[in-house]
Amino acid sequence: MSAFGRRTGPGSFGAGARPQFGVARPMRADGLPTGAPPPPPSGGDQFPPLPADTEMSMDSKGGDAMARLAERMNSTVEGTRQAEGFEASVHKIKEQVLPRLLERVDPEAAATLTKDELAEEFRPIIMEVLAELKITLNRREQFALEKVLIDELLGFGPLEELLNDPDVSDIMVNGPDQTYIEKKGKLTLSTIRFRDEQHLFQIAQRIVNQVGRRVDQTTPLADARLKDGSRVNVIVPPLSLRGTAISIRKFSEKPITIDMLRDFGSMNDRMATALKIAGACRMNIVISGGTGSGKTTMLNALSKMIDPGERVLTIEDAAELRLQQPHWLPLETRPPNLEGQGAITIGDLVKNALRMRPDRIILGEIRGAECFDLLAAMNTGHDGSMCTLHANSPRECLGRMENMILMGDIKIPKEAISRQIAESVDLIVQVKRLRDGSRRTTNITEVIGMEGDVIVTQELFKFEYLDETDDGKIIGEWRSSGLRPYTLEKARQFGFDQTFLEACL
Repeated sequence: MSAFGRRTGPGSFGAGARPQFGVARPMRADGLPTGAPPPPPSGGDQFPPLPADTEMSMDSKGGDAMARLAERMNSTVEGTRQAEGFEASVHKIKEQVLPRLLERVDPEAAATLTKDELAEEFRPIIMEVLAELKITLNRREQFALEKVLIDELLGFGPLEELLNDPDVSDIMVNGPDQTYIEKKGKLTLSTIRFRDEQHLFQIAQRIVNQVGRRVDQTTPLADARLKDGSRVNVIVPPLSLRGTAISIRKFSEKPITIDMLRDFGSMNDRMATALKIAGACRMNIVISGGTGSGKTTMLNALSKMIDPGERVLTIEDAAELRLQQPHWLPLETRPPNLEGQGAITIGDLVKNALRMRPDRIILGEIRGAECFDLLAAMNTGHDGSMCTLHANSPRECLGRMENMILMGDIKIPKEAISRQIAESVDLIVQVKRLRDGSRRTTNITEVIGMEGDVIVTQELFKFEYLDETDDGKIIGEWRSSGLRPYTLEKARQFGFDQTFLEACL
């Protein structure tokens, strides 16, 4: 007997039994012994072969992907687009009329008039100039020419057309000959152009002068805002090699609410309910996301849930928040003067805000050591404070907060910093702009506390990618973790515990 309970020896197998090792059998053409059963399908029962139509669809998908890659490789770079037809003819006439018009107009007197009053004053002068140039225009062309000339003298020139378009969310001017715009999350090349670099530089100066800032070769960087709250960044030569660059982030005139974000497809009903309760129950919230992902929009929407009786202070580099509360005081930093003196930083304003009896302090964005001052405010009776920062995930958001505090001169051990963050922050809301241009709330994560020297978090909601439509639209769903929220006690203090629990489970 062998160790496996079988007989050994030459006669132990019997007729038709398995031969001993070393005894060969004739092989079939498929490589199996003669008389052996046919081979099972590739992959066995556990991994059956794909149906023929599935294989074909995979081939077609692979072929389609390769075709798109080849198309991108062979595509030509489009740098500028020329205005065509009616628009081009009006701008051509403007270039002829404008110099003569400026000879007949006193700029100081024109600056005191409104656009409507200026249009009335300009109309006979424009007709006079057109007669001199022997140009005949119809009524539509006259109105278009008047508008373009007034925008040039009192407004922001070619940018006025884009600023008045509600579908345009971002304007990016890369020198006088190239302007890109963003519509519905997609970048496209615009037809507008500036006369030359000097014309563009004058428009940039006009924008920053409105908020008491300046831009020139000594201070080639400037942040500003427009009257409607749109954020503007200007960078001029020698830092910008293609001429003056202007980036404008427009904001909707209509206040955005959480319900509107839900209807836009940024979140589902249960997430919207959870965020409303988080804003109303004075939870400390950090909104994390990349550039252009909708952090400020989310912060504005959450502000709608603040009790009207609370005193709210907002602190920003360039004031862009538009809170929907009556008792709201916006504060703005100040850059240094030409001698490098007189700068007021976000950290200075946060420290001063603590003396102004605020109920909540909201920071437009934290970038450095002011993060520690905000955490101190969250821990000293200013519950419901909020801020935004750049990070790609909730876990990375916590790491960035630690790093920002360490960037300052505060001599505190890293473990103490982590504990301060864990005790101060209640929720992290992660927003993301997906590759199809849509902006989604991808995570709502609670900060529970410390376990050793690690900050412990608990995910309440997460967006999961499922598929993509033929036109490139991303399909996904928001899934609840089904866990009991750690912040339920805060919701109970405001009477929202049952609703909060039902939304999260």
